[in-house]
Amino acid sequence: MPRVSQDHLDARRRQILDGARACFGRYGYEGATVRRLEEATQLSRGAIFHHFRDKESLFLALAEDDAARMADVVAEQGLVQVMRELLSGRSQHPADWLGTRLEVSRRLRTDPEFRARWAERSEQLTTATRKRLSWQRQAGNLRDDISIEVLAAYLELVLEGLVSHLAMGLPADDLEPVLNLVEESVRRHRGLNPA
Repeated sequence: MPRVSQDHLDARRRQILDGARACFGRYGYEGATVRRLEEATQLSRGAIFHHFRDKESLFLALAEDDAARMADVVAEQGLVQVMRELLSGRSQHPADWLGTRLEVSRRLRTDPEFRARWAERSEQLTTATRKRLSWQRQAGNLRDDISIEVLAAYLELVLEGLVSHLAMGLPADDLEPVLNLVEESVRRHRGLNPA
């Protein structure tokens, strides 16, 4: 039997994640049946579950993959940039990412086992945000009257609000000035005398 290369296995895993992202985004976790996952990935259930133990493991890997991609953007450009990309549609899978993010939020609220498994993985985004904020503070660009932890929590809360806004189908074409305000609110203002 011929051996399959690691590149082939990695490409197959990426194909499964990309198809599953679209499927979970469209149907939610419960509605993403094995048959729908097969259709979305264009692979058999055997091929899908060769790479992932079960549907929950697949969903968790997908959510983790999305969180890692977000953390990469945060590390390079900050959490506000993640929000800007979500608004502009420039992120790699904006609509599907939103569906996955919403499904993660729902499952965190309703599934204690998922909440425990996700807690281990979600720290990646918080860590990237805090590192970026610390770097910005050291460079003199970030206000120093509020702790990094509070600033990170503030930005993560704004992200969750944006996700909710988009999930409700509310207009998003006028939110760029709002993100400018959010960004400006965490910056250090030089040369201003307190009143």
